[in-house]
Amino acid sequence: MLEIKTKTFQELNTEELYDLLQLRSEVFVVEQDCVYQDIDGKDQKALHILGYRDRKLVAYTRIFKPGDYFDEASIGRVVVKENARQYKYGYDIMTASIQAIKDYYNESKIRISAQIYLKRFYNNLNFKEVGEEYLEDGIPHINMIKSS
Repeated sequence: MLEIKTKTFQELNTEELYDLLQLRSEVFVVEQDCVYQDIDGKDQKALHILGYRDRKLVAYTRIFKPGDYFDEASIGRVVVKENARQYKYGYDIMTASIQAIKDYYNESKIRISAQIYLKRFYNNLNFKEVGEEYLEDGIPHINMIKSS
């Protein structure tokens, strides 16, 4: 089980910020071989959900209240360190993120922009596909909604 921390951008210390940016870069840029602008100016509005195992950051998301990213509350930058995926920490960090949206924003409708290959993972968390597939940074994605 992960130790979860939820922080605003202003509450993040330098080490936490470095660790989350390093994890995002490690997976989204290097592992997925995708050159894109990860530091997008949206981190300042987000709540950051950090998942630790043995005091090391192994899972992360950022969440937004309605209107800050999509019309609905949203979860993005969902990432689990490659050598920690076998422990199913993706479910732990997503469950914590869904709960944080309820706790901080009193919302139950959540939109995500999901990579197509993770559709079944998000279906298991009760997200349903909406609309057509599209390319985002050269990777096939689909919008998904969780209503309750």
